[in-house]
Amino acid sequence: MSAAHKKVQTVKARADLALNDEFLRKAVRFTTERLRNGKKKATEEHGNWEEWRERGRQIRLHTIAHLDYYLNLFVNNARANGVHVHFANTAEEAVKLTLDIAEHAGAKSVVKSKSMVSEELHLNHALESIGVEAVETDLGEYIIQLAGEMPSHIVIPAIHKNRYQIADLLSKEAGYTLPPDTTALAGFVRKKLREKFLEAEIGMTGCNFAIAETGSMVLFENEGNARMVSTVPKTQITLMGMERIIPSWSDLEVMATLLPRSATGQKLTMYMSGITGPRRPEDADGPDEMHIIIIDNGRSLQLGDPEFQELLNCIRCGACLNACPVYRHIGGHAYGSTYSGPIGAVLTPSLNKNIAEWDDVANASSLCGACYEACPVKIPLHDMLVYLRRRKVESGNGNKLESIGMQGFATIMGNSSRLGGMLRLGKLGQKLVVRSGVIKTKLGPLKGWNTYRVTPSLPKESFRDRWETLDQELKQGLKQMDSSMQNRMEELVRKREQEQKEGKGGHGHG
Repeated sequence: MSAAHKKVQTVKARADLALNDEFLRKAVRFTTERLRNGKKKATEEHGNWEEWRERGRQIRLHTIAHLDYYLNLFVNNARANGVHVHFANTAEEAVKLTLDIAEHAGAKSVVKSKSMVSEELHLNHALESIGVEAVETDLGEYIIQLAGEMPSHIVIPAIHKNRYQIADLLSKEAGYTLPPDTTALAGFVRKKLREKFLEAEIGMTGCNFAIAETGSMVLFENEGNARMVSTVPKTQITLMGMERIIPSWSDLEVMATLLPRSATGQKLTMYMSGITGPRRPEDADGPDEMHIIIIDNGRSLQLGDPEFQELLNCIRCGACLNACPVYRHIGGHAYGSTYSGPIGAVLTPSLNKNIAEWDDVANASSLCGACYEACPVKIPLHDMLVYLRRRKVESGNGNKLESIGMQGFATIMGNSSRLGGMLRLGKLGQKLVVRSGVIKTKLGPLKGWNTYRVTPSLPKESFRDRWETLDQELKQGLKQMDSSMQNRMEELVRKREQEQKEGKGGHGHG
């Protein structure tokens, strides 16, 4: 997270910073639009995308429902392949395990491929605290590491920066001015990182999918750095969220179809590596020692929860971020945690089980459902956001003024006379603030809304006011209707009324 965003404590305050950052807004809007269009094209070309979405959903539902079985199967097979498998209930345990491995290996340097779990654990700082240099080798991760920030996107960590800002960062690292040209910038980073690959004692990766039937782990990437990280250093550490399991290689075919198309609009990523244990005597490369750290850190809290268990189905494609109208305006740092966008707004409070601290994150959504439509495994994130808001109120962390306002709303809407009276008062009161048919004033509760848009004025005549006249016109129209048409209309009305009566009378007799 940027230093400016660290200073503020609420989503709203961080969003205000983002909305006033023209560079950030343009960069995020440009890239998310490109990713959305790429996904749209790739899924249309695929042909039967919805069938594959449902297939992916069923695989994830089945796996999470039987997670204990598939985890045990994976662990047994991985250990049979010569892998050291560790379990960490908390972030602190995962960090300690990693540091112990680094100290045992006598490591001075660790090269890392992209891993959101690593960011979740804040592992770079922990490694640096024991004198181990941690170097991000994914281009986007390397950029934000130099900037001292958190990822702003699950797939494209530096989505919030343009090439001029990146050129400034890399020029400081190079010690001379680099042009804002993507080829030149990537060339500098490639040369710099090659030295790091050869020096590092440990390679650290995340895990896109773990294959239970063989104890293998699979990495998706586009730059080739993960393949270098997992083959050159003598020791490999893989950080794996406990939910990353899938049953078989045939299931990977489905995920390899869904993930790249949803994330970047590609049919396939440039590199897909399947790793089954450390190097064997006949292998040309690979680590001599391989560790997999399986991390809970709040994930098991979702198991058995009918409202949130499907959260564990996520395959970290970032499609929900690209579709979300809120994320596209404010970027990722406004969410205040490792995971941003709709998935972050649900995942962060769910993993932390701390509604009091993260009670405003679920409000960073319009509840439009675009995230659900974009999700390749059909996670109902918009429903989960509503569940979080409900739990926030039930836990006593709701906004008191909001509660009073909703009580007042219920009182008014529960009685037609009160509603009519309030509308009449509103029409009188709005005369003080209406200009050219709209309300632009930024006073009281209107401030947040009218800062970026305007409020329409109440009409002179509401639909309820017009209903009596409209009803008369309708009845008059029926009288003037052709007799045969009128008979058909009246018959349809009688039939509908009869069906309603039979429906009401039939409840409880099945």
